[in-house]
Amino acid sequence: MMSEEIIKKNTNNEEKRQLSEKNTLVETNDELKNSKLDISYQKTCKCPKNHINCLSAKEWLKSQLGVWQFTYEKRDVRDKKIHPATFPISLARKVIELFSHKGELILDPFVGSGTTLIAANDCDRNAVGFDLNDKYISICNERLAQSYLFNNSKQLAVNDDARNISNYLYKDTVTLIFTSPPYANLLNRIRKNKSRRFRNNEQLGQIEQYSQDPRDLGILNIEQYTKEMGDIFEELLPLLKTKAHCVINVPDMWWENKRVTIHVSLIEELRKRGYELRNIIIWDRTNIVNQIGIFGWPSNYITMGVTFEYLLDFWKPPKKKEGEKHKCDENLY
Repeated sequence: MMSEEIIKKNTNNEEKRQLSEKNTLVETNDELKNSKLDISYQKTCKCPKNHINCLSAKEWLKSQLGVWQFTYEKRDVRDKKIHPATFPISLARKVIELFSHKGELILDPFVGSGTTLIAANDCDRNAVGFDLNDKYISICNERLAQSYLFNNSKQLAVNDDARNISNYLYKDTVTLIFTSPPYANLLNRIRKNKSRRFRNNEQLGQIEQYSQDPRDLGILNIEQYTKEMGDIFEELLPLLKTKAHCVINVPDMWWENKRVTIHVSLIEELRKRGYELRNIIIWDRTNIVNQIGIFGWPSNYITMGVTFEYLLDFWKPPKKKEGEKHKCDENLY
């Protein structure tokens, strides 16, 4: 009995070691910048060619609702000291399952604490995430090492600028881009907690920015931010397969009593860069937001930005001859 327990313990340790090796932290160096990543992008499921995912008809039907809610789990990062803006694993998992097959390649150009990579591992998808901040890459690596799902997929975290992603991946290999990018300079200001019932807490007076790296999009005003995002995503477009989706999670923000419509700016900019908007989904956060106080009463009605965010769903449109309609357009009539 004792020997069986020892064998089982040794087996578990070996499995953890193999997983840690599979989910390799990729550090940036000159050699790596000039080479492509060794990661698969072909689907491994047996789904029909005309299916965009592995979902059943019943699962598909649930996803047609335009307002989504999610809950956090124990593996989620919620501490703003670790990362100022996170989202649930369940959100990333739903997007990944909706727009990809097992074995295909997922890209997160602003990977942060690595939630997209964790969800990709859950779904048996290959995934690559990039981030400027080496601290976040270390967090990604730690979280991946704690994921005990064993499959044939690989998830990699790369410490580099999103502007350099095309150096790492081949064209027409990415099935889904999913990301929650820095929100312009939304976080790069002193927190006043006007919207919170308990205002004098540990967040009061804090600046929750991602970094002060001059390359960081989180320190830019909305005009600079929009252009930089357009430049980055224009470089990413050739990496996407035709009809592959790109889902971006963003809120809007209030600045000096004016609504700054980040989602509108991104829609307009990405359309200019060759993307086609397919859907706008509302992430309803009312079930996970706590301690909301009264805001604007009695003279200035303002919706609480923390209670909802946008999921902007674009795709890489198929090329068509002049005057020709896409088959997908014809299906709408």
